[in-house]
Amino acid sequence: MKEPILQISNLKASINDISILKGINLLINPGEIHVIMGPNGSGKSTLSKVIAGHPLYNVIQGEIIFKKQNILNLEPHERSLEGIFLGFQYPVEIPGVSNADFLRLAFNNTQKYKGLPEMDPLSFFDFVNQKLQIVGMDQSFLSRNVNEGFSGGEKKRNEILQMAVLDSTLSILDETDSGLDIDALRLIANCINKLMRKDKSIILITHYQRLLDYIKPDFVHIMYDGKIIRTGNATLAEQIELFGYNWDKLNIDFK
Repeated sequence: MKEPILQISNLKASINDISILKGINLLINPGEIHVIMGPNGSGKSTLSKVIAGHPLYNVIQGEIIFKKQNILNLEPHERSLEGIFLGFQYPVEIPGVSNADFLRLAFNNTQKYKGLPEMDPLSFFDFVNQKLQIVGMDQSFLSRNVNEGFSGGEKKRNEILQMAVLDSTLSILDETDSGLDIDALRLIANCINKLMRKDKSIILITHYQRLLDYIKPDFVHIMYDGKIIRTGNATLAEQIELFGYNWDKLNIDFK
């Protein structure tokens, strides 16, 4: 039996003394795609940030076991080096830093952490060009500053490019479909499918079923008031598309 990639047990977390996560339990095995849905304010983005180690959030109780290790005492960059990738809902711009330099530094830091040889600029250029083909980006993106002047779709593709370069074990994509037209959505979804492997896992946080027309999840979870209140398959997302978060029609009992 394979060891889980991620196991979250009774996770409770707060920010500014306001309780947000109120007992999250989640088990993710290699090769699985998990989708997390829920109304605004239910704690979806907070969960992603707590897993990644955002310093503003305070873990009150529980465990996050990633590849057999409790990571609660690890800094965000250490969690990244261990193999956790977080794609932001609103990717930040980094003026003065080219995509090529940013990606090579991130990649070589990971190589160094794993005890593997770092890549020189020329070798990395060949390597990253293979990744560019996966996400359908032109070489000119490498010379541009990170996300500066990028359209919404370009920013999201750049996040997927980072995911491809780092080859993380667990990728958490927070509303990567927001603000995308149908063509950009299909392109992003196809890129994610290409990067998925049996030894990897993905958490997709989304409001809409439309992303799941292209990415087939193993599990769909509904969050509400800081808890996962129901888990199902892709049919659950279809029901949400039809009924919204109408708990009676979704057959959710809070007792």
